[in-house]
Amino acid sequence: MTEQDVARRSDDQVVLQRVILPRDTDPVDVRPLYLDELETAHSHVSSRTAVTVPVSARVSFAAFFNAFPAGYWKRWTKVTEVILRVNLRGGGRIDVYRSKPNGDQAHLAGQAVRSGAEWTTAEFRVSLAPFEDGGWVWFDLFTDDSTLELADAVWATELDLPPVKLSIGTTTFNRVDDCVASLLALGEDPAILDVVTKVYVADQGTQKISGHPRFAEAAQLLGARLEVIEQGNLGGSGGFSRAFYESIEHSDVDQILLMDDDIALEPDSILRASAFARAATSPMIVGSQMLNLQEKAQLHSMGEVVDLHSCYWRPAPGAVTKHDFGEESLRETPELHRRIDSSYNGWWMCLFPREIVEANGLPLPLFIKWDDAEYSLRALAKGYPTVTLPGSAVWHMPWTDKNDLSDWTVYFHLRNRLVVAALHSPHDQRAVLVKQGMRNTLRRLLSMEYSTVAIEIKAIEDFLAGPDRLFDLLPTALPEVQRIRKQYPDAQTLASASQFPPPSLDAVHAERMLRPPVNPAKIAAQASKALLHNLRPPAPEAADRPQVNVPASSALWFLLGNLDSATVSNPDGSGVAFRRRDPKVFRELSKQAAAAYRRLATEWPAARETWRAAMPELTSTESWRKVFEN
Repeated sequence: MTEQDVARRSDDQVVLQRVILPRDTDPVDVRPLYLDELETAHSHVSSRTAVTVPVSARVSFAAFFNAFPAGYWKRWTKVTEVILRVNLRGGGRIDVYRSKPNGDQAHLAGQAVRSGAEWTTAEFRVSLAPFEDGGWVWFDLFTDDSTLELADAVWATELDLPPVKLSIGTTTFNRVDDCVASLLALGEDPAILDVVTKVYVADQGTQKISGHPRFAEAAQLLGARLEVIEQGNLGGSGGFSRAFYESIEHSDVDQILLMDDDIALEPDSILRASAFARAATSPMIVGSQMLNLQEKAQLHSMGEVVDLHSCYWRPAPGAVTKHDFGEESLRETPELHRRIDSSYNGWWMCLFPREIVEANGLPLPLFIKWDDAEYSLRALAKGYPTVTLPGSAVWHMPWTDKNDLSDWTVYFHLRNRLVVAALHSPHDQRAVLVKQGMRNTLRRLLSMEYSTVAIEIKAIEDFLAGPDRLFDLLPTALPEVQRIRKQYPDAQTLASASQFPPPSLDAVHAERMLRPPVNPAKIAAQASKALLHNLRPPAPEAADRPQVNVPASSALWFLLGNLDSATVSNPDGSGVAFRRRDPKVFRELSKQAAAAYRRLATEWPAARETWRAAMPELTSTESWRKVFEN
């Protein structure tokens, strides 16, 4: 497909979204994302755009990647009418349908196809007027006594949307296989090569992608577009900021798209996000949704917001999470038809018009965590919203399978959450932060997560130390956090619980301890009991032999708070930690945490003003230039 095919067809129509099919290398699991095969029909996919519907079958394109998300185009773009153009051969019928925000469906138009061996083009025009609150448009193909072939289909507009130049930026830290796979996916798609002028890779790892066996192949496909920049480990914010910096300072691109290194890429998502941004009524950030890399038919994240009362991110109001299209199709899921509004999008894939980056500045030097949310909040304050676009998505490891609630990333979660709250929340956060923080500290101490409490205390101290050290901490914070964690046994990962003697408590006893308290009185009583237990000396034998082996899903305070030791598996399957109760450490960390949160409450107003005053310098090109060019 040439540049003219992507940007402007011969009939002066601009393609907004191609109808696409799975690749030969894709597992069967992804098929429901592209086709809704009704009545046990099984179509033959012959290319990324071509499919043959068998005799006596009905196949619907009301699927995640092929239905047109009309509600979003109606709400956010200048497009008032979408054109479906389909090239068909054989015998059968094509019918066009729409949905309402509540999921109800309506037939719009259709026609019989009797072309025999000749190709014929069917075209349908659909007004977007009724789609303000949501709804999709799609088509079905039906056959009786002969097959029906689809050569290609597109959703298009007659609006004048001039082509743009696009850069893609990614950052990697020892994810060489995944990163090179994404580069190959970009280079193998001619439609992507027609619009992408630069691909920046900030390689921050010790294993360089240039040493990968297939890197030369990717480099040849991308040619002069590819630029690999080797730099020290500055985290995701340092890597993505480098992509922004290079795009703004050393290219004339109109759009900048960021994507993670550990994704499986559906390249057409890039074209869809770019087209959406080109058609937008005003400049906006266009995010892509997240599919589950492990369960590939599952939509993991539909859209997210930051709650500025609690200063946590969460699913957007009305958003569906962990939805399996293999179990329930788009047509069968009313909740997916209502348009939702996000306030930010994760940088697994997210597109930025150049003018937004020039107005908004570069990301904060946060290393990892919260840089994506903060950037969209900052942009929104300047009048630039973020839209998470259905039908544009990548496969990514879900955060529910990561260990970032107890590993080294906890430091960055808390420190950067405090920074974002200080910069963007209109509310006095002191009561919320102290109450939540002390509650979480107690739970962690009762769970023998001493290393986590220690680095959370450091996070508060570093936040209160102010913004002047933030750039200096980019290369040093992680090594310091790792040094602190090494002092505590709960941070030391072992291969398996089999390295220890069998647990001293039987399984029935452990099962009884797993029953959670269910009302406030019982919770208070259980907490008091656990607190007293943690002040007493532990049983001597517990130092070398765990009392129980606890799976990650059961590592809760009301169980661990009444034990002297336990092996606890990591959520990501990377091994186990041997947690041992230590009353002295319990007391010391309790005092330090209480003092840190007292300081946070006392110094919060002044800290907030200091951080807000420093924002322009922290996000300036000149400040990042000193980091990149030194």
